[in-house]
Amino acid sequence: AEQALLTDALDGIDICERHDVVLEAKRVHVANFGQAVSIQDVRTGELRPATKRDAAEQALLTDALDGIDICERSLNASDAPEFSAPLHEAEALFPNTTKHAIFGPGNGLRARKIIGMAAAVAGGPDQLRQRPIMTCNCCPTSPLLLEDDLCTGLMAAALAGVPCNILSMVMGGASGPLTLAGAMVVHNSETLASLVLHQLVAKGAPFICGGSSLVFDLKDMATPVGSPECALFNAAMPLLAQMYQLPSFCAGG
Repeated sequence: AEQALLTDALDGIDICERHDVVLEAKRVHVANFGQAVSIQDVRTGELRPATKRDAAEQALLTDALDGIDICERSLNASDAPEFSAPLHEAEALFPNTTKHAIFGPGNGLRARKIIGMAAAVAGGPDQLRQRPIMTCNCCPTSPLLLEDDLCTGLMAAALAGVPCNILSMVMGGASGPLTLAGAMVVHNSETLASLVLHQLVAKGAPFICGGSSLVFDLKDMATPVGSPECALFNAAMPLLAQMYQLPSFCAGG
């Protein structure tokens, strides 16, 4: 019951049309972000590992917020087995949001299973291809490594016709050059290499130039998300995507 909080509300609603997200030109949409492994319990104030129920409640909350267009899986189901946790997180999200959902499956096997869930919601594989209700996040390993799990996840998304968001995460000064320009070269190279494989698998399949690249603080050994460099990265990424006439996904803060 906890995983189907919206079942009655969804009856008779075509969720594929109600919250269409159109990516074009400079149209902007807002999504929450993921994937947090801990949460501060709203009932007790305790900081604890996030659970599958938390993921379901997060989806329900996101669904109710008019200012958010897209529901990303933002919490980790730490109470599920590690290998199958992304499947549990998808199972928690789909019944609890009518909005486009974003998942990071981690490999092709899990991507195919989550895409299968989405197809069941959408009415079948053809309906999902025509009007995708989900996006797959796929992350290269910086610097410049497209490892097996990324490639199989990317190919599964391409073959199913659901958007693939390549989320490069270069850490300037650690997994990439210290200079912002140098780090962006690594970031963009990973994105374009992924695009080549993606389009070789299924020409014309939907592709998003994502990014979560940061600088590495060599003094504190941390990746400060609120740094000025992070803002500059997230200003440059959309400009590169616009040059390629592709949609982009980046931090908005």
